[in-house]
Amino acid sequence: MGLKTHGTMAVDWENRIDFDRLRRERLQKAKELLAKSSMGSLLCFDMNNVRYLTATHIGTWAQDKANRFTLLPQNDEPILWDFGSAAKHHQLNCPWLGERSRPGISMLRGAMTPEMGRAEDVARKIRLELEMRGLHKEPVGIDIIELPVLFALQKEGLEVVDGQQLMSEARVIKTQDEISLLNTSAMMVDAAYDELYRAMKPGLRENEAVGLVNKVLYDLGSEYVEAVNAISGERCNPHPHVFSDRVLRPGDPVYYDILHSYMGYRTCYYRCFTVGYASHAMVDAYKRCRDYLDAAIELVRPGRTTAEIAAVWPKATDFGFPNEEAAFALQYGHGIGLAIWEKPVISRLVSFEHPVEIKPGMVFALETFWPSTDGWSAARIEEEIVVTSTGHEVITKFPAEELLVAGAHYYTVNGPLPTTRESEARPSEHVLEMIETSAKAERIEVSR
Repeated sequence: MGLKTHGTMAVDWENRIDFDRLRRERLQKAKELLAKSSMGSLLCFDMNNVRYLTATHIGTWAQDKANRFTLLPQNDEPILWDFGSAAKHHQLNCPWLGERSRPGISMLRGAMTPEMGRAEDVARKIRLELEMRGLHKEPVGIDIIELPVLFALQKEGLEVVDGQQLMSEARVIKTQDEISLLNTSAMMVDAAYDELYRAMKPGLRENEAVGLVNKVLYDLGSEYVEAVNAISGERCNPHPHVFSDRVLRPGDPVYYDILHSYMGYRTCYYRCFTVGYASHAMVDAYKRCRDYLDAAIELVRPGRTTAEIAAVWPKATDFGFPNEEAAFALQYGHGIGLAIWEKPVISRLVSFEHPVEIKPGMVFALETFWPSTDGWSAARIEEEIVVTSTGHEVITKFPAEELLVAGAHYYTVNGPLPTTRESEARPSEHVLEMIETSAKAERIEVSR
């Protein structure tokens, strides 16, 4: 086991996360890729990219506003525009930014209407900075943007090109500190699953499970619980990707996906259980699901490709879907970092025609799904993997080698009930004899 697990505090007596190094190395990677590109600057509105370049954060409430923006000019430092009070806070508390933290308001996803002139204000700010550096005639790479802002930039005479791929490429290989943060984030979910396993029993609702997970994670220091998918019973197949208020019942299959962030670094972490006992069909589905996952993990090492991993997974038609697009994300791999879906993407949909080489420093999740033969239950498992120089390390530690049964506390006069059995057992020979005897007595024909 190569990766260390620390607490969430900083200490003077042990090397843990070096946040100064994290900031420097992230920005340097983006600068180097920008220097090699044909772009004169990068303009980012995606909050994950803004954080990557500026090491600033104002809360996940702003995640979908596309309002904060940062400009990274060639051979220069990033400039950040933010809500005025936040910009002032950055000036006081983020010495790596200083006066380059400035007030600036975009359109708030359309809440600021076009006649208010915010798009033109953003465009003028960007053109002025580029003119000062002689970069206004060079292409501006942008990750995401509102259309009025795009049009305003073009009206200012700026050539806009795709900058999203450059930022995605910068983020694909994680630094030492990013890997440590991802490992810490996964550790928190380990703890959440342990509490969840102890709590699961008939009568617990999916939304209550979601609440429990949120409490554990926030108590441990999570900054954002992005989602907890809680899927149980007949909702397991097909996978709806959202929790409900369904109540757990004895024999239910249930799987969860826990997505949260610690210092911005996400998890995507499925685990699958049954409540009280498991059917033979569910046990078989879990084993099939686990085998596909283990085969994929075994192939993770530098020099292999995403196509080799995707090749060991079943075709969509093998488990009830007409094509790979219809089954997308059920047999799936994806990078994790400041977002839950980063490069590389691993899927039969795209990986054969566009294979990506696996390299040290990549961190990605591999997730598999398999439906039971009963037609309604299903298994779903996921592991997060760090690619090392010689192979890989799995950082999701909650046990998943075999199907876990939660709340298995049923006892009969003959001892505990088996944890693998059917909810409706086949009748015993004694019961069959009773039926035949009564049928003869009542002169009723009974088919066997």
